[in-house]
Amino acid sequence: MTLAQQKTADSGNDILHARDTVLKLLDGRKPSVAVILGSGLGGLGDKVEDAVSLPYAEIPGFPVPTVAGHAGALIAGKLGGTDVVMLKGRKHFYETNDPQPLINMIRTLKLAGIEKLFLSNAAGSLRPQIGVSQLMLITDHINYLGLNPLTGPNDDTFGPRFFSMTDAWDPALRATIKDVATENKITLHEGVYMAFRGPSFETPAEIRMAQTLGADAVGMSSVPECLIARHCGMLVAGVSCITNMGAGLSDEHLSHDHTMEMAAKGAANFETLVTAALGRL
Repeated sequence: MTLAQQKTADSGNDILHARDTVLKLLDGRKPSVAVILGSGLGGLGDKVEDAVSLPYAEIPGFPVPTVAGHAGALIAGKLGGTDVVMLKGRKHFYETNDPQPLINMIRTLKLAGIEKLFLSNAAGSLRPQIGVSQLMLITDHINYLGLNPLTGPNDDTFGPRFFSMTDAWDPALRATIKDVATENKITLHEGVYMAFRGPSFETPAEIRMAQTLGADAVGMSSVPECLIARHCGMLVAGVSCITNMGAGLSDEHLSHDHTMEMAAKGAANFETLVTAALGRL
């Protein structure tokens, strides 16, 4: 067996063990929606009722984040009267060169019965009308990470070697989230999210490039999870919490502390939106 084959086999075993671990935690619950909480948005996980939780470190093969604002815990329970799985944080590609733990996490959710994945992130706005602490519904994305997490041998049990990314951010889910935002009087912009590798913030020249390419917001996450989820047939929706204007578009001093502070200011509307939308996704 080659090293690549051994790694694939080990990953498969991790996913099966992780599935069993998660199903044991669910203890008969049958959630169909999972929400990944981005930087500064983890507080929603604390509002899950009848909650049970496990740190990622106790779930085989799960990615353990190393960044502040990403607690690294899976929470199951009810939110807005709906069974849900909440994932507090993610591991970004600037933390690792190995996408496998992130693949394991998404595929474990699939095997545990999750059909829809709601992604969230902190992002920088490229448009004056999309202001700080406001929310943007992701309509499409540009992968500028320089990698695709599905590079390498394909696991046909999860999805085909080649798969479409047209309507990757599901139109029906987006329509539902827009309706919920309107009903709750929440300003919800729409736009294209562009993922950079990080961990540095973008330069003003890179921001101008992103604008030219048609992006409306930039960040360092969510695209890999979308790719992995779509490969295995899950439906995906996502919302960015705008925490800053892109470099060169304002006088803000960009830092992770600033990101966390501004995400907290937009968290109330985010929490209202997600809570109200869950039962209708």
